[in-house]
Amino acid sequence: MAEHVKDIEEDASLPPELPPDQVPGVRNGPRAGGFHFVPRLRRAGDRVGMGAMRGYRFLRCVEAGGVARIVLTRPPLNILNIAMMEEVAAALTWAAGLSGLKAVLFAAGGKAFCAGVDVEDHRDDRVKPMLEAFHRIFRLLHDLDCPTVAAVQGAALGGGAELATFCDLVIASDAATLGQPEIKVGVFAPIAVLHYPLRVGPHRALQLLLSGRVVGASEALQIGLVDRVVPAETLAEAVEAELGRFTAQSAAVLRLTKRAVRQSLGLPFHVALSQLEDLYQYELMATEDAAEGLRAFAEKRRPVWADQ
Repeated sequence: MAEHVKDIEEDASLPPELPPDQVPGVRNGPRAGGFHFVPRLRRAGDRVGMGAMRGYRFLRCVEAGGVARIVLTRPPLNILNIAMMEEVAAALTWAAGLSGLKAVLFAAGGKAFCAGVDVEDHRDDRVKPMLEAFHRIFRLLHDLDCPTVAAVQGAALGGGAELATFCDLVIASDAATLGQPEIKVGVFAPIAVLHYPLRVGPHRALQLLLSGRVVGASEALQIGLVDRVVPAETLAEAVEAELGRFTAQSAAVLRLTKRAVRQSLGLPFHVALSQLEDLYQYELMATEDAAEGLRAFAEKRRPVWADQ
């Protein structure tokens, strides 16, 4: 929650503002909103190609090599207001329409990944549009068929923790902190209520949501709130390495695999298995890449994916 911004700003234990050349997916470039953000592509970028930068006030977005990178750039703490939420939703809509998309990355500049939702948007007649704008982000994320990754370099609180942990893979620096402090100001976090029991189990979810406790990176890893913790200085490299695991695969098969997992959740075993058999036989085996993968295995070579 944004109400805890003062505590964040005064906390000397927080990492210093992440230099632009250490933000996953970006490097130094023209000044924008107090930070320097342009896509950081290795020299191989000319080989893989790069999509055009997207123009937003509070974000920097670019597609390169099958990865759509969405970088939060509302300094100093990337607090989400309604306008910024609408931009995130627009960026996800853009990403969902990209051909051959293999992953979406959320990263941030500044001392925090995201310190929550603006307190002003919790008041009076702003609550309804705030909830609609915020929850649209998660509806779009839920429906996104490609893997989603969050790179958390600092504090992720309230809506920021929900955004990060809703991703399929959360990579945090050892300086990161995560928590849902909403209970301390008399509200609860609907997304966390739905999602945390799936990520950390009902018992731990209740502990976090009822106490409002903020946990460090090591504890977040231990309970399953994040998936990997690395030293702050190697966060960018770790993120690129994990993204490489996805970009090495077929976009079409990534989509079908994620869809298979998501659609099977909560279903009785026999119902889910019957649906998976149909998906495998009639959709997966109809793709070019399923045939290419099996053929490449038989020929003892690496597959060349068509992403179809």
